[in-house]
Formats: sequence, structure tokens, C-alpha cells
Amino acid sequence: MNVLRKIGVFGDSILKGIQLNPENKRYRVDNHIDTDMLSRKYSLEIKNCSKFGCTAKKGGAVLEKHLENGLICDAVIMDFGGNDCDFDWKAISEHPDTAHEPNVPLAVFVDTYREIIRKLKQKNILPILTTLPPLDPQRFFNWFFKGLNKENILKWLGSVNAIYRYQENYSRTVEKIARDEAVPLVDLRGAFLRHHRIEHFICDDGTHPNTAGQALITAAFSEFAQTMVLA
Repeated sequence: MNVLRKIGVFGDSILKGIQLNPENKRYRVDNHIDTDMLSRKYSLEIKNCSKFGCTAKKGGAVLEKHLENGLICDAVIMDFGGNDCDFDWKAISEHPDTAHEPNVPLAVFVDTYREIIRKLKQKNILPILTTLPPLDPQRFFNWFFKGLNKENILKWLGSVNAIYRYQENYSRTVEKIARDEAVPLVDLRGAFLRHHRIEHFICDDGTHPNTAGQALITAAFSEFAQTMVLA
């Protein structure tokens, strides 16, 4: 394997470092994922191109545009799936008895991610995937369903914990994609689940890591980088 020095990061709001301001309850970039330390420790050049709200389809388009505009990378880290697995909750609250698909249905998500990976390989860029940090379903329910018909949403979901299971399914699918495509995987999810109280590492919206959670992400990337150095 070639030495990896130039790293592009493409993901959604998780890797962009979006947090919920606990005072005014608004989103802001408050990124404590310590890429400066990672750059120094492992002699890397890291460019974070993550964007709020990215799905695999949108993220793939962002990545392609950056490459067309001259971005040079030895490897690209990607964290997609969190927005892909989300739903139009307003539509569900209004029509709980009809079928609803995620923003990016699972089969489309898989095909899209595989296509991105293969395009990167053709350019001799190493794709590196990440699992999804877990969410807190009750906080998610309380935050994102304000002003919606929660009774109807629960009727459709069956239980609040179904929110967690939908997201977990996409994270497990990312693991399978990594195995099938023989590309490295950074287990961000495992870094959170090793702790008994994951709510200590997640903002009040139930989905964005707080500063402590971002420290777990830093540690997971550092552990992964160490294995790559020793490989």
C-alpha cells in the first residue's frame, strides 16, 4: 500500500463538527475533532470537505466536484448514512397509514456508495468508510418531532426505539459494503457503544456528538491511523 499523506474527509454534519448550542438551542460549527493533532502525529494533510445534510448521493456529488477542481488525495474518509436513513417525519405525522421510504432507500444507498468507492479506486484513491455514531432515540423523538403529531408518528414507528434500529441498519450496511469492497472501516459507532451512557456524548437533539463525543471520534481516528501505520 502506498504511504497515505493527503486525506480528504467527506461526510455530513457529524464530521463537519456541528453541535447544538445548549444556550440558544441553535446549530453551530463547534468542531473539536482534533485533526491538527492527527496531522502532526501521523504526518498527514487533512482537508475536511464535509457538509451539513449530506446523503451519499449529495456527498458523492460534492466529492466529484472537489476532485474536478483539483483536490489531490491519497485517501478519502467518508461518513454517509445518517441523513440517508432519515424520513420525512412531517409526512409520516400527517399520513401514518401509508408507506414511507427513507430519504435514500437502502438499496439506492448501497448502489450509490459502491459507485463512489469504485470511482475512487479507479483514481488510485483509497476509500475509507466509517460506521455511524449511534443516536439517542428518545432525545431524537423529543427534538425533531416538535409541532408534529407524535401519536401518529408512534403509530407508524411502533416504538421510539425503531428510530435507533433504522439508523443501526444503515450503519451495519456500511460495514458490509466495506467488507464486500475490501476497503478500510473506522468504527466510530463502536467508540461510542463501548461506554455505558452514550447520552453523555450526544447533544440534546439525540444525534449530533457533543464535545465529549467528538473526542471519541478523534480517538477512533487516531486508533485507526495507528493500525494503518503499523500495517
